[in-house]
Amino acid sequence: MKKPALPYLRMSSLVLASLILSSGYAIVTDDSSSSLPAPPVAKKIPKTTEINGHTLVDNYYWLREKKNPDVKAYLEAENAYTDAVMKPTEALQKKLYDEMLSRIKETDVEVPYKDGGYFYYTRTEAGKQYAIRCRKKGSMDASEEIVLDVNELAKGQKFMSLGAYNVSDDGNLLAYTTDNTGFRQFTLAVKDLRTGKLLPDHAERVDSVAWANDNKTIFYTTEDAVSKRSNQFYRHNVGTAGPDTLLYEEKDERFDIGTGKTRSKAYLLLISGSHTTSEARYIPADQPMAEWKLMEPRKQDVEYYPDHNGNFFYIRVNDTGRNFRLVKVPVSDPGSKNWQEVVPHRADVMLDDTDFFKNYYISYEREKGLPQIRVTNLQSGESRRLEFPEPAYVDYPYLNREYDTAKFRYGYQSFITPQSVFEYDMASGSTTLLKQKEVPGGYDRTRYQVERIFATASDGVKIPITVVHLKGAKLDGKGPLYLTGYGSYGYPYDISFNSNLFSMVDRGVVAAVAHIRGGGEMGKAWHDNGRMMHKKNTFTDFISSAEYLAAQGYGSKDRLVIEGRSAGGLLMGAVLNMRPDLFHAALVGVPFVDVMNTMLDESLPLTVSEFEEWGNPKQKPAFDYMITYSPYDNIEPKSYPNMLVRTSFNDSQVMYWEPAKYVAKMRAIRTDHNTMILKTNMNPAGHGGASGRYDRLHETAFDYTYFLIQMGIQN
Repeated sequence: MKKPALPYLRMSSLVLASLILSSGYAIVTDDSSSSLPAPPVAKKIPKTTEINGHTLVDNYYWLREKKNPDVKAYLEAENAYTDAVMKPTEALQKKLYDEMLSRIKETDVEVPYKDGGYFYYTRTEAGKQYAIRCRKKGSMDASEEIVLDVNELAKGQKFMSLGAYNVSDDGNLLAYTTDNTGFRQFTLAVKDLRTGKLLPDHAERVDSVAWANDNKTIFYTTEDAVSKRSNQFYRHNVGTAGPDTLLYEEKDERFDIGTGKTRSKAYLLLISGSHTTSEARYIPADQPMAEWKLMEPRKQDVEYYPDHNGNFFYIRVNDTGRNFRLVKVPVSDPGSKNWQEVVPHRADVMLDDTDFFKNYYISYEREKGLPQIRVTNLQSGESRRLEFPEPAYVDYPYLNREYDTAKFRYGYQSFITPQSVFEYDMASGSTTLLKQKEVPGGYDRTRYQVERIFATASDGVKIPITVVHLKGAKLDGKGPLYLTGYGSYGYPYDISFNSNLFSMVDRGVVAAVAHIRGGGEMGKAWHDNGRMMHKKNTFTDFISSAEYLAAQGYGSKDRLVIEGRSAGGLLMGAVLNMRPDLFHAALVGVPFVDVMNTMLDESLPLTVSEFEEWGNPKQKPAFDYMITYSPYDNIEPKSYPNMLVRTSFNDSQVMYWEPAKYVAKMRAIRTDHNTMILKTNMNPAGHGGASGRYDRLHETAFDYTYFLIQMGIQN
C-alpha cells in the first residue's frame, strides 16, 4: 500500500522502525533528528540458480512480478523517497526548466523535402508537446495540408510515439504506426489523405513498413509477442479484410527482419540480420505478387546490405575485412560469384553506409574517430570528401527522397554548432546552408572551447575524449566535471548539439564524452575490442578517461559526476563497482545491470540476439568472464558514490526490475551513507522516458539539478 504523506513526516525512530508495511518494504531509521525518512527496504525472497558450477542467489527476483501490487507499492515508495530527497531542489529544477526552455524556439519549421508532387515538412507550435506533419502541393507557396498531427493522436494518452511514416508514391495514402504505451509496441494505421479519413486497415506489433509501386500493397514486419523480435513478414492489400499473407518467418532467434524500398523505387528489400550476420531478399517494387528471391545465403560473421542503381545492386559487405567494402553485381544474378569490387576494404576507414542516387552515390565513412561524407560520380568515378571545420562533430543524411537529382542534403552539428541542414551540389561541389536551428536566450558559441584529447588506456591504447568548457576557464583540477560514455553495439557516441548542456557549462562545468571501446568511433575493431570476451576494456577505458581528465586539471574527482544510460548504464554499474573512489556521483539510467539473470533468460526481449554482443552465459567460458563484471553480481560491502537511478515501468528494452533490484541490493550491502535514489516513471513511458517534449524537458531539468547539487553548485 502507498503512504504518500510518509516522506514529508518527521516521526520518532521508534515509530518508523515499527512501521512494517505489507507491501514488501519497510521504512526504518536510526536518526530521529533527520528531516528525511530512511529509504524503503525491499523484502528478500531468495531464488537460487545453479549454473556452470556456480550458485547465484537473487534476493529480489520477486520484483519481476509486474502485476504484483507489492512491486508497484515498492516502486512508488522509492519515488516518494526520491521526491523527499529532491524536494529542497524544486526551485532550482524550475529555474533550469525555464532556462532550458528559453533556448528552444518553440514554434518552428523544419526544412521541407520534396517527395513526388509534394513538399513535406514538420513543424512545432508553442505549448504543444508533439510535432505536426504537413505538406504543400507543387511548391511551398501552396496552401498547407496537415498530414498527421501527433498532438491529436496523443489526446487522452499519456504517451505517444510515431514509428513508421510512409506515404504511397501517388501521395494518396499514409501508412503509419504509433505506440501509446512506451513498450515500443506499434500499431499500423492507414489514412486516406484525400479525405482525411482513417481506413479500416489495422495490424498490431508492426515494426517496418513499405509500399509497393501500385499504391495499394503494403509490406510490413511484425514482432514476436514475448521476445519482441521482429520475425514475421506480411503482404497486405489496402481496403481488404481477412488475414494478411505471411511471406516469411525468421526462425533463428538471433535475427531480426526489416523491410524497405530503394530510393530508385525499383526494388523492395527484406533484410534479416543479427549482430554479426545478415542476408537480403528482394522483388521488383512494381511486382508485389512476385516471389521473393534470396540475394546471397547468410554466412556466419558476414554482413551485407544492398542498394540499387540502374542495372546493378551495390552491396556494402564485410566479407574481406571488418570495416566493409563496396561491390556491385548485375540485378539479373546478384550472387556473390558475380560481385565486382568498387571500393576495397580499408583497415583505417570504416564504410558505415551508402546512399545511391541516379548519377551519384554517398559513402558515410569513419576515420580517426570522426564521421565523414564522400560523394562519388558514378560515371566518372571521381569522388570528393566533404570538409568539416571542428575537432568533433556529427554529420548525417537529411531527408533525400528524390532519386534523379544532383542535390544532396545532410545535417551537421557539434557541441557548439546547432543542428544545421546543408544542400550539397554533387555536380559543382558547392554547399549551401539551408537552415541552422535558432537558439534563443542569448546563446553565443564564441564563449566556449571544444577540445579532442586522448587518454592512455591500461593496455596503451589511446582513447579519444571530447571536451567542452567556457573559453578561458581555469583548469586547475578543482572544478566540477561531467563525464559520459556508452561503448556498446558498435554505436559511435558522436558529438551533437544539446542546448540543455549549457545549463551546466555556463556554471563552470567541464563536460566530456569518452569514446571508449565497444562503440564504433574507430571502426569495427573498436567495437570488437569492447565486446564479448573483451568487454572489460569498455570499463577500464572509461576509468582511464576519468583519471586523465582529473590529472590534466579538467576537474576534481570530488566534483566528478558521471552518466550512462541503457548499455551505458551497464558501464556505470561496472565502473562504480571497480573504482567507487574515483567518482563523486552517478546517474545510472535505464541500466542493463543484471547481466547474468537477464542473459540466462531467453524469454526476455533481446536476450538471444545479444549473445553475439555479450556472450551466452550458459557456456562456461562466457559465464566465467561475464560474472566478473556483471554490476548486480559484484555489489560489495564498501563505500559507493551518490547515485540517481532512473527507469520506466513500461520500458521494453531494459525491464524496470533490473534497476529496481540493483537499488534494493545496493541499499542492503553498501556501507556508506551517501544518497541513493530510484526514480521510476510509472506513467506510460519508454526506454527514453516521457514522449512529450515539455515532459522530457522536466525530466532533464530534474537530472541536471541532481548533477549540479552533487557538484556543489546550488543555483
